[in-house]
Amino acid sequence: MSFNNLETLYRQVIMDHYKNPRNHGAIQGDALTVDMNNPTCGDRIQLQLQIEDGVVKDAKFEGEGCSISMSSASMMTQAIKGQKVADALQMSKIFSDLMLGEEIDTELDLGDAEALSGVSQFPARIKCATLAWKAMEKGVNDK
Repeated sequence: MSFNNLETLYRQVIMDHYKNPRNHGAIQGDALTVDMNNPTCGDRIQLQLQIEDGVVKDAKFEGEGCSISMSSASMMTQAIKGQKVADALQMSKIFSDLMLGEEIDTELDLGDAEALSGVSQFPARIKCATLAWKAMEKGVNDK
């Protein structure tokens, strides 16, 4: 697949998550809640996690922001659901490396989040892409 086709596919995946976000809404009942924002561009997220026996049983988000931050939140919640907390944190580290333009090699599947790899070319947008991931890290580390 040529670079242009891959870039087009990635753009379509990002826009699909933006227009049809997965796991958007609130968890009913007991949940870990983290509010974060990116003052640089106004992105705001409220992430809710349901963690049982060291596993992310559910993850949902609400918020507003650019297509990158909102699609990243959708992708992240999809990727971490059903994962052990330690693996979710490792995925966040891998995603951060991806945003810094580093080569990644892992057995952990970031799912659609890999479509955001092109963001590394736009340093001002990296905070947009990592907002939900940082919220997840903060939530599980402060728990």
